[in-house]
Amino acid sequence: MYFSRDDLLQKETETLAPYAISNANNGGRIYEEEEHSYRLPFQRDRDRILHSSAFKRLQYKTQVFIFSVGENYRNRMTHTLEVAGLSRTIASALGLNSLLSESIALAHDLGHTPFGHAGQEILSGLMKDYGGFEHNKQSLRIVTSIEKNIPIFLDLTYVEKL
Repeated sequence: MYFSRDDLLQKETETLAPYAISNANNGGRIYEEEEHSYRLPFQRDRDRILHSSAFKRLQYKTQVFIFSVGENYRNRMTHTLEVAGLSRTIASALGLNSLLSESIALAHDLGHTPFGHAGQEILSGLMKDYGGFEHNKQSLRIVTSIEKNIPIFLDLTYVEKL
């Protein structure tokens, strides 16, 4: 069975809580693009994040430093995928948009430095004359201006007002 974009939007309207942000009420993109026939805007955002170079680099960034490699080894990608799963579950339980929640979760650590929080502390110290370094702000810079994709960066949807 094929569900068109309109079918998916209707289904979303029936299942989301009144306070949730729907795909139909997203703030748009900086660069206009044609609506996809069966993919919603937040689905496209999620996929742009998943296919980005910044997301792929998360597998090489340590989440927690340990002295041996094994089943307890953590990298940022593992952590991010677990956060995304939890965010989908919580969003669904609260009647929120699970696609939006998943996209936010997938992007939340894109700006982390290598070497865990220790790497961030060192970089922040080195950058103190320039305002320091914060991975959250770097994540925003990555999705809004650094990561190259379509047409020049990820061009994710935005929300005008909460």
